[in-house]
Amino acid sequence: MADDPKHQIRGNRMSLLLGYLAWAAMKLWSITLRYEVNGQKGIVAPEVGKDPVIFALWHNRIFTMPPIWRRTGGKNRSTVVLTSASKDGTTLATAMKMFGLGAIRGSSSRRAVSALIGMKKALKEGYDVCVTPDGPKGPRYEVQPGVIKIAQTCGVEIIPIHVRYSSAWRMKSWDRFVIPKPFSRVTVVFSEPHRIEKGISEEAFEQARTELEACLIDGSDDS
Repeated sequence: MADDPKHQIRGNRMSLLLGYLAWAAMKLWSITLRYEVNGQKGIVAPEVGKDPVIFALWHNRIFTMPPIWRRTGGKNRSTVVLTSASKDGTTLATAMKMFGLGAIRGSSSRRAVSALIGMKKALKEGYDVCVTPDGPKGPRYEVQPGVIKIAQTCGVEIIPIHVRYSSAWRMKSWDRFVIPKPFSRVTVVFSEPHRIEKGISEEAFEQARTELEACLIDGSDDS
């Protein structure tokens, strides 16, 4: 039975094991890649300061970012990643922990309220929050309004992250998950911040959402 405690323990152990394997795979894979990081706005630029921000990148680009996060300036900041409430989320949270990143459990479909509360709490405590605004189940390349609302409520900026590959495989999953081929070039661009003012109309809110979506799409190499 799905609610059998022994079944849950086995499931948790398997998710943890898969998380360690995912961490090892990403770390080893990153060694073969050539990274080029541009426009590190909001991470290492001295004029930006230490105010918390929301980093946003597409769900299918997450494979290559955690291994280099500290090298891009993340070592000077505290960052948590929004993961789903599923077993896959446990796997991802375990891998992120190995890279020195925290995790907030939740998603747009399960435990959404707790995820939003967790994100607000993390931002108020000074943590950056990294989200995949089209995750965890899509539609692909469509920004969900939750990230806009959180940025507006907490008064923080959203910094889009663009990740491009010179050569890559694309899986047949809903997001066409991208894995760069060994020895390929990975170009990472931290774009200019998006700020959503408080008290704006529904039309202006939707415009802010579509502008972030268009920015992230423009930074992709398969849009």
